[in-house]
Amino acid sequence: MTEDLKILTGQTQDHIEWLEPKIGIHIEIAYPLNELTQAARNAGYELAIASGYRSFESQLGIWNGKATGTRPILDEDGKRLDISRMAPEDIVFSILRWSALPGLSRHHWGTDLDVFDKRTLPKDYKLQLIPEEFEGKGYFAPLHDWLDKNLSRFGFSRPYEKDLGGVSPERWHISYSPLAQQYWKSLTIDHIRKVLSAIEFELKPQVEMALPEIYERFFKRISSV
Repeated sequence: MTEDLKILTGQTQDHIEWLEPKIGIHIEIAYPLNELTQAARNAGYELAIASGYRSFESQLGIWNGKATGTRPILDEDGKRLDISRMAPEDIVFSILRWSALPGLSRHHWGTDLDVFDKRTLPKDYKLQLIPEEFEGKGYFAPLHDWLDKNLSRFGFSRPYEKDLGGVSPERWHISYSPLAQQYWKSLTIDHIRKVLSAIEFELKPQVEMALPEIYERFFKRISSV
């Protein structure tokens, strides 16, 4: 497997700079991210990263956990689905609304981050990364209102800003566009088919059958790169 494909599918950490033990970013976004963070601080916000780089194995664990019911799968209203009443194909697409297929997560690249305002995080509150926290009167809405007006100045964008029938809107998810665009264009369905064919994972037959639709709806269909 080439080094480029390993980066695209989260099977290497060689391109990652670790800010904290579990928070990593692509080494090339360190400067623009620092500039964005400083600008946010000057505006009264403490931009913090909830999730940055995520390995293939980590994404696989999330996938298998949701497919087996040990991790919750949420509906459009944020309520837990009862997968015991669902067909396997429906489980696949319900997972994909909120969680990427291993190998297709933009978090593999280290260019994409889930961010929140640490200043407004209540004490003893567990961050959930759900719309209610980031919209309206949510804890982190003011930061993200500011980001709406300032992200592009630093090269960042929101790939899941709107519901396009693929991934549910994720206001917390930002992406460093100049680099992410290169990876987004480079990762093909044949790459993913090759990686997934070599491993075992939950709902594999259903995923392989639906892979063209998954690739188009949940990877290629985005609001911005």
